[in-house]
Amino acid sequence: MIAIIVFIIILGVLIFVHELGHFVTARRNGIKASEFGFGFPPRIFGLQRIAGEENKKEREVESVEVKSIDIKIPGEEIREEIITEKFHEKYILAPIKKWRIIWGSQDGDDENEKKDLSEAHEKKFRGGTIYSINWIPLGGFVKIKGEDGGNKDDEDSFAGKSAWVRTKVLAAGVMMNFILAWVLISIVFMLGAPQAIDPNDKSISNTKIQISNVSAGTPAQLAGIKIGDEILKNQKNSIGKNENLSNIEDVQNYIKNNAGQEINLEVKRGDQILEIKVTPRKDAPEGQGPLGVSLAETSIIKYPWYQALWEGLKTTFNLTVAILVALGGIIKSLFMGNGVSADVAGPVGIAVLTKEVTGLGLVYILQFAALLSINLGIINILPIPALDGGRILFVIIEKIKGTPVSHKLEQTFHSVGFALLIFLLILITFKDVMKFVK
Repeated sequence: MIAIIVFIIILGVLIFVHELGHFVTARRNGIKASEFGFGFPPRIFGLQRIAGEENKKEREVESVEVKSIDIKIPGEEIREEIITEKFHEKYILAPIKKWRIIWGSQDGDDENEKKDLSEAHEKKFRGGTIYSINWIPLGGFVKIKGEDGGNKDDEDSFAGKSAWVRTKVLAAGVMMNFILAWVLISIVFMLGAPQAIDPNDKSISNTKIQISNVSAGTPAQLAGIKIGDEILKNQKNSIGKNENLSNIEDVQNYIKNNAGQEINLEVKRGDQILEIKVTPRKDAPEGQGPLGVSLAETSIIKYPWYQALWEGLKTTFNLTVAILVALGGIIKSLFMGNGVSADVAGPVGIAVLTKEVTGLGLVYILQFAALLSINLGIINILPIPALDGGRILFVIIEKIKGTPVSHKLEQTFHSVGFALLIFLLILITFKDVMKFVK
């Protein structure tokens, strides 16, 4: 249950931040957004700021008359002044701004809303953006005026803006995903993250030996060993004798010396100590080793906030390059007819991975969220139909041609692309389900 909640929060934050980028950039460039929502419809409620002018009665001084009266009292004389002001009333147009609440998915289905709408119609109020909270908590959305190509002649329409402004609005969601990844990784460095270190560096204490990779179909994977597991330095061998594994070389020798016989490997996963039974292979494929794992000696490294920001930026850049290289390899394999050798995960696969990182702790959850955010940004900026990159492609074509591409052609392109994306998502989800069922 905790893993499901973490999965929903991560997915929600990634999509919400992406849409927030579109919304803020659109508003800063004078484009109207009719609604910005947290979660997906149906709507629970929304807040909308409305503005307009109404005739307001005001009193204005017309004239002032001063009269003096002498009052005689025995022994003294008093002069009293009487001031008389005359007023007249006039009507002025006074600006009005107020917030109203919209309950439910239909505007005006509540008595108070009907009253607000009636007043707004009577006083010619203009409605601003509706900020809504919706029932499905998986991200967010923004409705931008003219994003469908209409209202080209309106100043506050997306379609009526220059190619540069439209490109900025479309690319802003991707930029927000990269910024979010940078922030998350920087927080990880401030909290302290496990990092691979030089085993010969004696200045670092409290080191750990962790699993950095598990090859598919190996004894380690079949036994349930996972990336991030810490191999405890005190182990008991098959005859109950204590083995002290102080470094990676000790672990490798321990596994190699017990090849062909079952060993109890004690690992730490999150806050749990697990005892895993596994049998190292005698004849292992080249590059895999008896268990089929890669090992790294790590230590918790913390940075002050200013250094964490710089390290976070560098790591975000390096991860982005690594993902682009891996994506390029996948595309190359497809064109060469070799199929996809890398694992591609859909929603089900991501949910399973979320369950695994949740057990490792907050730092791993933040790192995982950052990695997903970078992936989301990269996928969205690619010239894929129905995604931001596909829409930017049409803006670039328009700029090169000097005239807009046929709206009908663009809509068809995005509609077909969206259908193909949904089909691909179904295939990946089916593959994920079959893999985890097995």
